[in-house]
Amino acid sequence: MAKESSFDIVSTVDIQEVDNAFQQAKREISQRYDLKDSGAEITLDKQNKTLGIHAPADFVARQVKDVIGSKLVKRGIELTAVKWGEPQAATGQSVRLSASIVDGIDKETASKISKDIRNLKLKCKATIEGDKLRVSSASRDTLQEVIVFLKGQDYGQPLQYTNYR
Repeated sequence: MAKESSFDIVSTVDIQEVDNAFQQAKREISQRYDLKDSGAEITLDKQNKTLGIHAPADFVARQVKDVIGSKLVKRGIELTAVKWGEPQAATGQSVRLSASIVDGIDKETASKISKDIRNLKLKCKATIEGDKLRVSSASRDTLQEVIVFLKGQDYGQPLQYTNYR
């Protein structure tokens, strides 16, 4: 009898790398000529996994958002892991932007991934376990096919494949 193989589908972000990218972005904003004295500020809340931008104008806020994005990419964090909200008007003409850092797969996305795996008509089983999915099959080749398929899909957040055994 063949032993069943499995792997987990997770969506995690290294918060220390986000902090490093945040520190680099903060340094660049304080040194960059067009942003130096603009009054733009960025904040990071590690506990709630949120980023915040407070800028005097929408244009400056978008510039700061681009700086943060470039630093995140350089640190190996996909931009889909950061969900930006709509710009909110603050006092005067200033603007606030907030973002949440995605950690874990929500029920809705997990069920969509599970349904897509079932629609492949392969001999494998996907089960939702909290904020991750476990895919198991008797054939390792089937698991490889599932991983290749999922890498080609877009679920709005980065996916990692762990515990392959």
